[in-house]
Amino acid sequence: MKKTVFLFLVGLMMALFAPINQLRAEVVVVENAPSYYQDEHQDEVEGHAVEAHVDDEHHDSAPPGWSVIPFVLLLGMIATGPLFYEHFWHKNYPIVAVGLAAIVVLYYLFGLHNTHAPVHALAEYVQFIALLSSLYIASGGIMIKVDKRATPMANVGLLLVGAVIANLIGTTGASMLLIRPFIRLNQGRIRPYHIIFFIFMVSNIGGALTPIGDPPLFLGFLKGVPFMWTVVHNAVPWVFALAFLAVMFYLVDKRNVDHDIDETVEFTGKTTIVGGKNFIWLAIIIASVFLDPNVIDGVPAIVYDGQKFSFLRELIMFSVGIFSYKFASKEAINGNEFNFEPIREVAFIFIGIFGTMMPALALVSEFAQSEAGVSLINPNTLYWGTGLLSGFLDNAPTYLNFLAAALASQGGDISVIADVQAYAAGGVYPESVVNLKAIAIGAVFFGAMTYIGNGPNFMVKSIAEQTGIHMPSFFGYILRYSVPILVPVFILVWLIFFVL
Repeated sequence: MKKTVFLFLVGLMMALFAPINQLRAEVVVVENAPSYYQDEHQDEVEGHAVEAHVDDEHHDSAPPGWSVIPFVLLLGMIATGPLFYEHFWHKNYPIVAVGLAAIVVLYYLFGLHNTHAPVHALAEYVQFIALLSSLYIASGGIMIKVDKRATPMANVGLLLVGAVIANLIGTTGASMLLIRPFIRLNQGRIRPYHIIFFIFMVSNIGGALTPIGDPPLFLGFLKGVPFMWTVVHNAVPWVFALAFLAVMFYLVDKRNVDHDIDETVEFTGKTTIVGGKNFIWLAIIIASVFLDPNVIDGVPAIVYDGQKFSFLRELIMFSVGIFSYKFASKEAINGNEFNFEPIREVAFIFIGIFGTMMPALALVSEFAQSEAGVSLINPNTLYWGTGLLSGFLDNAPTYLNFLAAALASQGGDISVIADVQAYAAGGVYPESVVNLKAIAIGAVFFGAMTYIGNGPNFMVKSIAEQTGIHMPSFFGYILRYSVPILVPVFILVWLIFFVL
């Protein structure tokens, strides 16, 4: 039954280009790890396996297949609501999202007597919304004026600059900082494809170079992947994908001849910044990301069930959001037409997603850690599996889930930093470097497949709609843009970097 439910979930998600999130992986010791490594670490690995097994028995009773219904229902309503019952959806989406999440959480608490998964989901949601909301508010107080004529080459330049910046302040930070200037630059000729390519290049693929760039890579860094590993191994696929998309965007944008533009207007070619002091607030947010009690000893934490949960970092982020708005330049706030509706929409939608996805994650994780799941692990399945599943939910825990499975298949443990470091270095685990590269590229690149594949996607969509841009529906995004534009890129990346 559980295997059938898993296959149904994967089939449904792949049909919609969909993913999962994280459950802590159970360690599975298999025969194909190098013998010298098994001999040296067998006791340690078995100890972790016993601990994980006991913990899973105590906390993570696998839910029945029907418990994924609220999750599937929410995804269906996110996709169909704006199309078929727009008034009801926009008025009631907070009630729908919170209500469906409450059903699943209450079932976990009183039906399965499982507090472990809801507590983890709550902690992950707080971390998620603290980062997104603080970056959204702080960037809202920065108005960048680009006094240039909107040309295809100018747009390509801004998109590529945004892709580079994404590795310094994250895809979320770069998206919030540049989406409004990008829209203003193209005032009078802005089209949905401008926003879609922005999501592709700045909000997702651009952040593949550093752990700061995208959440999955940052989680890998916290688990033991060296900081420069992503720069070394992801650089060439990053350049290839961005170059391909830049050329495609240029060809499309070159055909956009808008007659509303006043040809008599003279441009200075200058870029000015109003509210530059908010860059200090952005720097504080980025710096606080590293205040993880599981990495830095002495950082205050909430200890629950033997695990440390951060709260200082989140308090800093929420505080920055409050103070950056209170002391922001009024000219910048007004010029950006700043309001809280986009972050409100994201906050409620993702309450529903984080709350309802727990049963789906549990079933998928159970299969991924089973002997049948482990036997499927290779660079091809890791690239497409991590990728397709990262296209539908938060790609960060998807990355961890597949990394945990890949490590477990060769006797490693994602909770042991030395194991992760050895996996990234290569030489101990067969094909570990290419496997990790497949997971990293899949998680970051495929996050662009849907509006909810990565946190900034939905935010950028909401901001664009607030300015009057008629964005495509959930399915419209996939069918009109992701399938014809992104899928060929992903196939080429797979063929060039993982097959040939």
